Amino acid sequence: MQIDEVVVPALGCGVLGGKGEGEGLPWYNRLLYGDNLIIIEALLAGDPPTGLPSLRGKVDLIYIDPPFATNAGYRVCRTLPGFGEGKPFLLEMRAYSDCWEDGLAGYLRMLCPRLFLMRELLSENGSLIIHLDWHAVHYVKVMLDEIFGQENFRNEIAWCYGGGGAPRRTYPKKHDLILWYTKGSNWTFNRQYRPYTKGTLERGLTAVKGNKYELRAQGAGLDDWWAGSEVQKILSPTAVENLKFSTQKPEGLLKRIIVGHSNEGDLVADFFSGTGTTAAVAGRLGRRWIAVDISKQALMISYKRLVAEESGPFICQSVRNHSGAFLQKASVRGAGEKDLVLLVLNIFGAVPFPGWHHSEDALGYLENGESLVLVASPSRRIDRLFLKKACELKKSLPGEWEKIVVLGWGLDDEALDFLEEHKRETLEVLIIAPELLNEGRFCPKERNLLQRRGLYFLPPARLTLKEPFVKRYSHDHEEIIIELDDYRLLASDYLPVSGEAEEKVRRLLEKDPLALIEYWSVDPDYDGNYFCSRWQNWRKGKERRIRSEARLIVPRVEGIRRIGVKAVDVFGYESRAYSLVCSSEQKIT
Repeated sequence: MQIDEVVVPALGCGVLGGKGEGEGLPWYNRLLYGDNLIIIEALLAGDPPTGLPSLRGKVDLIYIDPPFATNAGYRVCRTLPGFGEGKPFLLEMRAYSDCWEDGLAGYLRMLCPRLFLMRELLSENGSLIIHLDWHAVHYVKVMLDEIFGQENFRNEIAWCYGGGGAPRRTYPKKHDLILWYTKGSNWTFNRQYRPYTKGTLERGLTAVKGNKYELRAQGAGLDDWWAGSEVQKILSPTAVENLKFSTQKPEGLLKRIIVGHSNEGDLVADFFSGTGTTAAVAGRLGRRWIAVDISKQALMISYKRLVAEESGPFICQSVRNHSGAFLQKASVRGAGEKDLVLLVLNIFGAVPFPGWHHSEDALGYLENGESLVLVASPSRRIDRLFLKKACELKKSLPGEWEKIVVLGWGLDDEALDFLEEHKRETLEVLIIAPELLNEGRFCPKERNLLQRRGLYFLPPARLTLKEPFVKRYSHDHEEIIIELDDYRLLASDYLPVSGEAEEKVRRLLEKDPLALIEYWSVDPDYDGNYFCSRWQNWRKGKERRIRSEARLIVPRVEGIRRIGVKAVDVFGYESRAYSLVCSSEQKIT
């Protein structure tokens, strides 16, 4: 796995303590982006660059809230400012899909290997808590009995809630089911209590159990059905806790689960982490955490939420080579690199170019007959030389090709420079998103959508800064003032929105591009290896724009300071910019 960012919240208080792991390094909580199957395998193997040993048998509690096999898609909303006097507008974007090839069978094929490997992560006293509903819970229960052993099933908990309408011909579906399995015969369980009912308080227990029984000060022990204000589903659109993500679970529910099945200092993991509720609550309760999701929109919400928690530093990581992991799995079925690039070509909506057998790259063309499409081999990173050869290829092939679109797995800074030097009408580059390779996620209707809109092909972005200003703040500190200058998408034909919203977004890109930035962060001492943000800013509440200026008070250094800035826009596209500044020599005034 690669480190994308070491986050030190601006209002944080130093390195998070707890049980250190590996070579005396402190423990860092982790927010991970990518296919959770690949990430679980990586956690089992360990991550030496960040001092993380194998976590086999080290995780004390796993809570997961996977898709429910609803055969539906889920969306997230952002409010963006209108340009000039225009009113703010709502932007709807895809959060994740709960559609599965082969329906329920495909869903269970996805879940089975993940559950098997999660068991390997659990400590001997560990528990798995899986949150489902009527769509698939009974099938998953049978599967878990095989993986964990029927004797290690502990409880089926009904989480009851209200809200919504009532069907005419069936009972309203107003509960989810939570299954609890343990690794073995010893497990962590901290009993919790609820207040006695009014009737019990009035009559006591004597009517049922006799005079020798008295009411406990803690209340009545929790049963296996949960309801009430402490665990109430988030229903109000104006609720403080509501992060506008349709499958978000309430903090009260996660608090009950984490308190009941782990102790302070334990390690809690969530491999379908959504908006980061598990991580946020675990941090507050003194637990260490690992949170994983493949939805970029979910990770963006989690990032902002966890920075606001001020619970200490955490590491953002992603899978270094999604395509390599995909090929490793595909090789069992006899597929190779050529099959993968042809799959990408097909998803993009291109037709293979006749007679192309020159390399592991795939060449095709769009049916309009004007554009070539070149898919880079998974082992190739897009650099200046590759783009130069792509342009030469366009000129050398028979036909009057107006443009060549390059689809790649990564892009270096020199390639960005080359891209800006060329007219966008003749060369475009798109990055292949990890979601494209999430096995089993492409039902037929989604393939059509991919071909039309390119939802899984990300345009590279260019962020520029105004010249930073440095001034002496005190004897051993200085103030750095950093301001964003401009933001551009270098292939804006492939936005994951359509209709009126698309036109409004394009207008913002043209007239007010910084309005698309969702959050940005600053590393005042970027070392060229790890981006360590020590200042973060994001759109908050009813704010329509981020603050474009950052002021940091940092320890004074001699000589040159390299500043790194990272920005993420509303679509999840990431861009970076760097600037070299001299330490201030001004005298204190």
